[in-house]
Amino acid sequence: HLEFRLAHMPKARGQSRSNSGLFFGGEYEVQILDSYGLEGVYDECGALYKVSAPHVNATAPPLQWQTYDVDFTNAVVKDGRKLKNTLLTIRLNGIVIHNNIEIDSKCPGSRSGPEGRPGPIRLQGHDNPLQFRNIWFVEK
Repeated sequence: HLEFRLAHMPKARGQSRSNSGLFFGGEYEVQILDSYGLEGVYDECGALYKVSAPHVNATAPPLQWQTYDVDFTNAVVKDGRKLKNTLLTIRLNGIVIHNNIEIDSKCPGSRSGPEGRPGPIRLQGHDNPLQFRNIWFVEK
């Protein structure tokens, strides 16, 4: 669970509008971006960055607190071979935008090495203003 608040940046365009991300295992990025009123494509809010666009653009207007609830299951690797892909279900503001999708590759900007290794949960920043609060994780 993560809550975030995007800045109001009416003169900024594209990736310059409160751009950030939520990384799982250092390999899979869920995009955070002011995408209110846009199409909801593969590099906008809710996208698994450059891998999978959200089913619907559920982004609220800037200056409102928004929520991500993510169910993440890491890839399964044994003896250096990937046996199962990563699985993700993502809710943005209570709306399912990815439903148990199977991810067969890492996102751009991820750490090097094979998938499926334990890794950090991290917030990415691009020096754009935004706020976070109420971040919590529950291990399966």
